[in-house]
Amino acid sequence: MSCEPIVYRIAFASLKGINRTLAGEILSRVGSEEDFFTVTDSALASVMGVRSKIFDRSYRDSLIEKAKREADFIAAHNIKPLYFADADYPGRLEDCEDAPLMLYSTGNCNLNKSVTIGIVGTRHATPYGIDFTDRLVKCLADSLEEPPVIVSGLAFGIDIAAHRAALKRGLPTVAVLAHGLNTIYPAQHRQTAVSIARSNGLLLTEFTSSDPVHKGNFVARNRIVAGLCDCLFVAESAVKGGALITAALAGDYNRDVFALPGRISDKYSEGCNKLIANNSAALISDPENMIDAMGWQRKAQECEQQSLFDELLPEEQAVVDYLTENGEARVNQLSIALDISVGKLMAMLIDMEFKGLLIAYPGAKYRLAKA
Repeated sequence: MSCEPIVYRIAFASLKGINRTLAGEILSRVGSEEDFFTVTDSALASVMGVRSKIFDRSYRDSLIEKAKREADFIAAHNIKPLYFADADYPGRLEDCEDAPLMLYSTGNCNLNKSVTIGIVGTRHATPYGIDFTDRLVKCLADSLEEPPVIVSGLAFGIDIAAHRAALKRGLPTVAVLAHGLNTIYPAQHRQTAVSIARSNGLLLTEFTSSDPVHKGNFVARNRIVAGLCDCLFVAESAVKGGALITAALAGDYNRDVFALPGRISDKYSEGCNKLIANNSAALISDPENMIDAMGWQRKAQECEQQSLFDELLPEEQAVVDYLTENGEARVNQLSIALDISVGKLMAMLIDMEFKGLLIAYPGAKYRLAKA
């Protein structure tokens, strides 16, 4: 019985072990996805010149039944399928041999924009990594001629910070998911996911609504993040973790990789420092570094940015001067050094934090936001 073309495409993309090379070989011999699923086992084996489990009638029929259910699901939920033969399939993924044949998306974002940046990092992000991620996205939004697309994985920590920084600046952002579009994980990020889909962004996945969620999905998801971007930025990572896997994949795909350095004593800077030491990533200490390294076109006329520290009160300037010289300080250190009462100093520090001048760290430590 004949099915809609989308059913055959979904089923074909679900073949075990399928990739672009194998798909091209099969289609060049068989003719079409429909032909692959409708010819007999013996005819298929004869055309392909080899026998394989994926040619078994029972296996092919099971994929068709699953594909019918998925076709009904995507039609009912206004989900857009992106097949590897479609003109709007992400061009960057065409360079990746292991890219999925089918992607599913909801939202509205051009995946073939000229500037796309992947941002990844630890789930256990610190204020240092989150602040730099926010400043990086802001700089890209303010400086680039074409609004860049920010790609990440909707996970806790750096991922969600990158998505929210993009939403705050009106930039399109793509969340690559490790599950079907019938759910959102983690559930705490559901509202952000909704905002992404409604704000010229995209929720994107290779998984169907019936695919089980397991640990391997997240590694598979990482290759799509790496493949979709022109360059990848690792904000923070322990010496092992998903961010380093994504960085390795990006390197394999000939993408530029950048990493934020940190102190050798900081657990979640160890991975970034290792990438830099191994020449697997370029050190980035200022958002401008990425723009210069990538050679992206800047806006024709950039408004001169007002210094973050303009028009400070004398006592606020004293705090800035002290932190500029010493890097960080506790409240009691500042109180003694600047001869300001703790009560007055705390109120002032809170005001400066709201202004974006300072970042509060665990242990009542403060550092400059631009440090």
